[in-house]
Amino acid sequence: MRPLPIALCAALAVSGCSGLLPAAGPTASAVADGADIATDQGLFARYEIIDVDAATVEGLRGRPLDSLLASFGDRRPSVEPMIGVGDTVSVTIWEASTGGLFSGALSADRFSAGSKSAMIPPQIVTRDGAITVPYAGRIQVAGKRVQDVQAQIEQELAGKAIEPQVIVTVLQPASTAVTVTGEVTAGARIPLSTKGDRLLDVVAGAGGVRAPVSETFVRLSRGQTTATVPLTAVVSNPRENIYLRPGDTLTLVRDPQTFLAVGATGANFEIPFQAEGITLAQAIAKSGGLRDFQADPAGVFIFRFEPSSVVRRLRPASPLLGTPQVPVVYRFNLRDPNSLFVTQAFRMRNRDLVYVSNAPFTEVQKVLGVFSTITAPVAASASVYQSTR
Repeated sequence: MRPLPIALCAALAVSGCSGLLPAAGPTASAVADGADIATDQGLFARYEIIDVDAATVEGLRGRPLDSLLASFGDRRPSVEPMIGVGDTVSVTIWEASTGGLFSGALSADRFSAGSKSAMIPPQIVTRDGAITVPYAGRIQVAGKRVQDVQAQIEQELAGKAIEPQVIVTVLQPASTAVTVTGEVTAGARIPLSTKGDRLLDVVAGAGGVRAPVSETFVRLSRGQTTATVPLTAVVSNPRENIYLRPGDTLTLVRDPQTFLAVGATGANFEIPFQAEGITLAQAIAKSGGLRDFQADPAGVFIFRFEPSSVVRRLRPASPLLGTPQVPVVYRFNLRDPNSLFVTQAFRMRNRDLVYVSNAPFTEVQKVLGVFSTITAPVAASASVYQSTR
């Protein structure tokens, strides 16, 4: 009697109970069968399982990605900035000769350019959009250009001062500032220059980025719209380096991108990647590839939560479309050579889980190991018994 076939047959018979054996995770068939679970009311969908091919990759490319250019445009601010509420404004008044309203009314320490001129103390533009000028009253300045305000004050003082000439200076242009916060060296409200400032100009004005560029995202809020893009996208694509507008809020967020590799891969742990992203082929390489004597090439899966809009494009009849985020399992068959091209086009996302199931024969090997562990003492005892006869 040959013991190997008997042991193999016994192992195959026992392999039906392999669910009792240790495992790194579900088999490929268990993942496929687990998408729906039987209940008293019928089948209940738990997740969508999608076989990935070129059409699937093309459908995923339609997933909307944030773009600063698409969200906000790139219009250069006006070269004629307007005075706004909150700005600090100073007014200097010249008269043609001494003895006028301002040259004679103010003490010498208030004179800024001789006895024929005087500077009104700096004042903040109030909520009504006005400032006060002696003998001219309340002057509306919000929403007006500096030269227009100068002409208005001169007109109000005509006949009161001696041929008045006025210069208005915005000392602190709070209304034309942007707020910069997050992973910058010095977060602050930064006034925009007259020529207009692009996003990277403002980041430089805040002292630069503290976190690594490859782990940093730019989050820009303007009104009710917010968009988030990798800083590397702004650096590498000049079209994303848009002009900022007064009132914008710019936040630099450090968010290291990672994916989890589990199952029959060379390394089972959380693996970081740069903000611009990687493909599945690169992710498999980073995780050490598939284990030769353990992995099932037809059982490579990506577990991910997808927006319902994406799932609707791939599975229009999915019963899970009623939730904002749909659990999706993408399945790859690496036994098909064409799938190697697909893995180079499939983009990984932050917090994805890559799972490689064990090959079916791996379960048989486990059963054989258990069987040999059980039978080894019996065989040893039989051998001792035969030697003592």
